[in-house]
Amino acid sequence: MFEKLKSGFKGLVTKVTMTELKTDNLNPILTDFKMTLAENDVAFPVADKICDELEKRLSGTSIKRLDDRKTLVEDNLKQILLKILETDNRINLIEKISEKRQKAEPYVIMFVGINGTGKTTTIAKVVQYLRENKYSTVLAGADTYRAGSIEQLEEHARRLSVRVIKHTYGADPAAVAFDTINHAKAHGINVVLIDTAGRMQTNQNLMNELVKVKRVVKPDLVIFTVDSLIGNDAVMQAEEFNSAIGIDATILTKVDADIKGGSSLSVTYVTQKPILFIGIGQTYKDLEPFDPEKFVKMILR
Repeated sequence: MFEKLKSGFKGLVTKVTMTELKTDNLNPILTDFKMTLAENDVAFPVADKICDELEKRLSGTSIKRLDDRKTLVEDNLKQILLKILETDNRINLIEKISEKRQKAEPYVIMFVGINGTGKTTTIAKVVQYLRENKYSTVLAGADTYRAGSIEQLEEHARRLSVRVIKHTYGADPAAVAFDTINHAKAHGINVVLIDTAGRMQTNQNLMNELVKVKRVVKPDLVIFTVDSLIGNDAVMQAEEFNSAIGIDATILTKVDADIKGGSSLSVTYVTQKPILFIGIGQTYKDLEPFDPEKFVKMILR
């Protein structure tokens, strides 16, 4: 994955390593690299940040040996990318669920995002992840708008042997979520996962419905799921959902098929919310906790 982004960074390191580290020499290289980043779905503010920071760090540095210069460039790039990917609020999901369990209360996670991002499948993957960590779950079928959505959630639930709390289509999503939380409390279930209707971020009425669900159930965590393959649209969606609803973290889906990789760099920087997991395949086990250091090593190797 991210072959094009990795190739772009490799090319940059090679060019800068062979260049005297002066502003006049670095400028044309970094200008070209900025376009390479943009072509690989890196948002312009992020591309600007990477290039400006690298120029600031390298300009005027005097190193004669090529190997030492290459190490200098790679080390500075690593530091810059980590700064972009890391936020003030790193979420340890298992730790937070454990804290709620000690209070004998369910941990409530609300999932938002538009149709087609793999949101419902991602919820099933989170069920599997939590099961592997010895936590019980119940699902809220709060997507009461899209035909077939509840059946889709129920099919995943059947395969994973967990329960879905549902109402009829057209019912109040907030009521479904509220009932699911009460069910979890009554049965000692550790985690409630709320599936909401996928909606375009520009549909204000449906956005208001999400705001209502959040206000009624007061989730511990709001997770925005987004398809990494849609590039800069992922950044726009993340910005608008965060502005309208307030998200706490992101899950990037279909990362295994993403040859560009720019949305992985951009979403965190733009929202200042961490990436919690990445989807890396089709099975329920194909959900990987996002590790910024591992990600940076991968794209710089």
